[in-house]
Amino acid sequence: MLDAIDAVDWGAIPGHPDWYEPARAAHGLRALADAADPIQAAEAGSMLAGGGIAHGHSAAVFPAAAVAAPLLLDIAQQGRPTVRDTALGLLDEALSFYPHAGYTRVVTPYGTAVPICCAVAHQLRARSEFLAGLGRSGKSLLTEAAGHWCFEIRECVADDGGTAAFGTLGGSIPEGVHTAELQLAGELTVLDAITLEYPPEEGSLEACLRVIGRQPGELPPGSLLFAMDCCERVH
Repeated sequence: MLDAIDAVDWGAIPGHPDWYEPARAAHGLRALADAADPIQAAEAGSMLAGGGIAHGHSAAVFPAAAVAAPLLLDIAQQGRPTVRDTALGLLDEALSFYPHAGYTRVVTPYGTAVPICCAVAHQLRARSEFLAGLGRSGKSLLTEAAGHWCFEIRECVADDGGTAAFGTLGGSIPEGVHTAELQLAGELTVLDAITLEYPPEEGSLEACLRVIGRQPGELPPGSLLFAMDCCERVH
């Protein structure tokens, strides 16, 4: 665990220079992983929420939170209950806090301009079995993460007045018409109207969206769609 934390160059992760303190991210995660009692867990949590991955007093989140998310989940799985609760609380803040302008996106293996909240949600969904097994606290995090959805287009066909897009959906899209951001090869495009045509069946991520007013050629395979509310989050 400590090796994984130390392997990250926290100073190379961008963050608002007046708020982000890389040393707090590294030291806070190490301290939380080693915490043996509630006081130590609380002190580590304060370090992480006081400039490490977020700034609790101003409800701001930093790009470092997306990098720290899988580490916090590892700590939660291996630590004492108080350590686990501290880690889950920090993840909840990473989902709900707002980033500073200019520091709202992160590079991930699946996208180069992913909103911080969506990157954290992706990590939470990857540990859904663990989180669901925790009961109310874990299920609450998963419910919150579901709203930070991501859809990857696999193929499209022309539909009446638009396009039916087939692909995989992480999270859940509410009923109704929504705006979304489409990303492909660094290009960002606003889609004014998308609806969930067919949600995934249980145990599957396969879904179909209807993109109103767009033709299949405008929605290439491999494109990613994110909720516009997530893309516009700024402190």
